[in-house]
Amino acid sequence: MEWYTCLDEYEKLVIRMTTPRVVIDNAVCPTATLVKVDSARREGILLDAVQVLADQNLSIKKAYISSDGQWFMDVFHVTDLNGNKLTNESVISYIEQSLESSFHDRSHEFNDLTVLELTGTDRVGLLSEVCAVLTDLQCDVVDAKLWTHNGRIASLIFVKDCNSGSLINDSEKIDRIEARLRNILRGDNYVRSVRTSVSSDVIHPDRRLHQMMFADRDYERKPVLLSKTDSPVMVFVQNWAERGYSVLNVQCKDRAKLLFDVVCTLTDMQYVVFHATINTAGDKAHMEFYIRHTDGIPISSEAEKQRVIQCLRAAIERRAPNGVRLELCIPDRQGLLAYVTRTFRENGLNLTRTEISTSRDTALNVFYVTDAIGNIADPEIIESVRRKIGSGNLKVKELPLMYPGKAEREEQTVGGVGGAVLLSLGSLVRRNLYNLGLIKSRS
Repeated sequence: MEWYTCLDEYEKLVIRMTTPRVVIDNAVCPTATLVKVDSARREGILLDAVQVLADQNLSIKKAYISSDGQWFMDVFHVTDLNGNKLTNESVISYIEQSLESSFHDRSHEFNDLTVLELTGTDRVGLLSEVCAVLTDLQCDVVDAKLWTHNGRIASLIFVKDCNSGSLINDSEKIDRIEARLRNILRGDNYVRSVRTSVSSDVIHPDRRLHQMMFADRDYERKPVLLSKTDSPVMVFVQNWAERGYSVLNVQCKDRAKLLFDVVCTLTDMQYVVFHATINTAGDKAHMEFYIRHTDGIPISSEAEKQRVIQCLRAAIERRAPNGVRLELCIPDRQGLLAYVTRTFRENGLNLTRTEISTSRDTALNVFYVTDAIGNIADPEIIESVRRKIGSGNLKVKELPLMYPGKAEREEQTVGGVGGAVLLSLGSLVRRNLYNLGLIKSRS
């Protein structure tokens, strides 16, 4: 730090103001670790902070967010997925370093890999057909994510050449891959039914999947099937004219990365969060956001309001678990993913969400499966698939919960504010003044 002592006081002040100050405290709250972030406000800083916590699979139990004026002050109450406070020093150090260094760059994780971006109409066996093509063209899937929502599919697939290792300079092979995948994805004649692209640039995979489904306008589509495992997501919007804010209230089932999904969508829709309060009670989450468009204007029309409601509901529903969760841990080999997904397809199982990764020559895969029409899969079929793939390798980790039926959901879900009681419009500001006593006020 000798260089720091050579700076004048003004230069030191600039560095202190532009570098986020992060404090991780295990003493204040008996049930959660507090992560406090204090910094000069900049574009996207809230999303970056939430992304760091989401990447560590932390559960955000409460949060108080304030970034009015030129200062950004957040307090996150976090636990691990088992509900315990953070005690792992490497995790704590990672969070501190990532937040203080303007956040973590993950691009090194995908060096020399080619990224395939796929969107299209969902159907049983689609991923199996994609994997078969990649195997036939001598490509290995190193990492992949697949989401489905409202009859649409979005997938990021990171591949390498089985022989040369890299496809980046093989434009002819990339063209062949893209052409064959486009044929597979062409499920109907609708102009937006298929899209493929190839990229060597890497952004955050989950954020990119949100962007792909948003661009495909999955939020406009009526659900093809109302599954018995659906959980109601309620979003209410009202303007607070006196303060020039639009106030969003979101109520839904709590889950991992929920706050990331909401903040990511608001950011990509060009809205800025100035204040927010997040509370969880049991398995329920209640979130309140005070927002404006990036031009400084609150939501200005009924059409814009309805679009925000649709997009936030879609963002929350995309990642919500749907089906039986199966985890595969097995030594990796060429063609493994094609074999596994073909087994699912031949037994009539539909993949609603998939996460593929490899670590030290071991395949670590997560699949959410339903039957062909979106209902809970027959346990006997699940067991048959497990026996074929290897019962010791493919394990059932989660069974779907039963949520309210269609009639109850329709009674609970409304397009606007009617029948719902919004939290007090001034409640968030008042709560933040008290709760942010944990941080020195700069107002």
